[in-house]
Amino acid sequence: MESTRSLSSFPDKILQRVFTHLTSNEDRNSASLVCKTWYESDRLSRTRVSIRNCYSVSTDILVRRFPNLRCVSLKGKPRFSDFNLVPQDRGADVHAWLVAFADQYPFLEELRLKRMAVNDESLEFLAFSFPNFKVLSLLSCDGFSTDGLEAIAKYCKNLTELDIQENGVEDNSGSWLSFFPESFTSLEVLNFANLSSEVDFDALERLVRRCKSLKVLKVNKSVSLEQLKRLLVCAPQLVELGTGSFAQEFSDNLYADIESAFDNCKNIQSLSGLCDATPQYLRAIYPACANLTFLNLSYAAMQSDELGKLLAHGPRLQRLWVLDTVGDEGLEAVGSNCPLLEELRVFPADPFDDEIKQGVTEAGFLAVSFGCPRLHYVLYFCRQMTNAAVATIVQNCPDFTHFRLCIMNPGQPDYLTYQPMDEAFGAVVKTCTKIQRLSVSGLLTDLAFEYIGKHAKNLEILSVAFADSSDWGMQCVLEGCPKLRKLEIRDSPFGNAALLSGLEKYESMSSLWMSSCYVTMDGCRLLAKKMPRLNVEV
Repeated sequence: MESTRSLSSFPDKILQRVFTHLTSNEDRNSASLVCKTWYESDRLSRTRVSIRNCYSVSTDILVRRFPNLRCVSLKGKPRFSDFNLVPQDRGADVHAWLVAFADQYPFLEELRLKRMAVNDESLEFLAFSFPNFKVLSLLSCDGFSTDGLEAIAKYCKNLTELDIQENGVEDNSGSWLSFFPESFTSLEVLNFANLSSEVDFDALERLVRRCKSLKVLKVNKSVSLEQLKRLLVCAPQLVELGTGSFAQEFSDNLYADIESAFDNCKNIQSLSGLCDATPQYLRAIYPACANLTFLNLSYAAMQSDELGKLLAHGPRLQRLWVLDTVGDEGLEAVGSNCPLLEELRVFPADPFDDEIKQGVTEAGFLAVSFGCPRLHYVLYFCRQMTNAAVATIVQNCPDFTHFRLCIMNPGQPDYLTYQPMDEAFGAVVKTCTKIQRLSVSGLLTDLAFEYIGKHAKNLEILSVAFADSSDWGMQCVLEGCPKLRKLEIRDSPFGNAALLSGLEKYESMSSLWMSSCYVTMDGCRLLAKKMPRLNVEV
């Protein structure tokens, strides 16, 4: 208490200077609760804020609390909107936020949006309203077109980052790149990998050549191998590269040029794209693999032998994303070649085709766990799993913080014993005490959720689909997980009793999403009545 009084007696400017060294939002949040003086110092010195749910706070409250913001991250629709489970016109429109920012934060420099509705008018308003604007990141947003990007390119004179990922963009034309002025040289990050139309390559090449500080370049499939080679010659300083199409009729000369260009890029640590990659040209990237820490092959339907040869040249790999076309043999190559691996994501090449027999099983996951003891993040789509396999996996890798297991056949039990998958997830939460995010799948009963409520004391995000349990299971989670901030449930028999069991919990959570459950309108009305400050949406 004495030390708190001593620090509180410092002049305001000194205390605010101390607060500038708190870079973590969580640390700042905690510090602001100590006393009114610290609260005020945080309020006046904070320049960066992250809003995980745009419905959780109004613009009036935000600008009153933090008058000097320069960087804002804003999340809108729930994650299930990625799977078309949310109406297109649900809301999360960014424009009202931009109007408030223009009035209160005219020196805004950075805006990162995720699952927000963004139209061209909003992008034009953004481009005209903030003269010092530098960073725009749009992830899984929709409603805008390349016309809006033209305004950003033309009027944001100090732009350093333009990151456009997985958005529903209306591709009117690829000429938007030509709107960057010929005097523009500040770009450090450019990502337009998910745009579908052909781009003005001459404008792109000139832009890349001018921007000597460019560190991240991710292009779309319209950029050919020949064009990629030219870009690499212009920007050997790249640290992150996303290639376009990697399929072209084989030519010895082009192969030699591509290999030479990659060999000259000594700093590449992250590689993605490689769309439709052919084995002949894959060999050309081997020289660039020595320093790779992240390899994203989620758009390259690679086979096991191709993956094995590639991984043999990347001994420093820490993060790997692949499609399940690599099979268990490909994951065995991961276990053999990637001792430093910390994150693995295995996506389904075709999640909606039940007739496909290929994919990965518990055997591939086990192989990775034996060879990659540092693994702490996994997203694993598979067609079968066993309780015993999961128990062995977490024994081999007890430091999991994110464990997202998606058994693709809803309600599938352990395929060897035909028992529910309760013990698998029980093993996860008992062994991995640091677990923060958990996705459960397969046949589950109340027992799995009792395990989660009893043991997962650091759990922050839980995703549930196709569970076969009662309201009691959800009550165990809500009562037993003190750090839970996001709960996502779909196609599970949880009803009003489960919904109302979280009354003491909801105000400390950012969101609860229930889809295709047994909740009734009366239950929602009762929740809204008991918690009038809660935003309840049906």
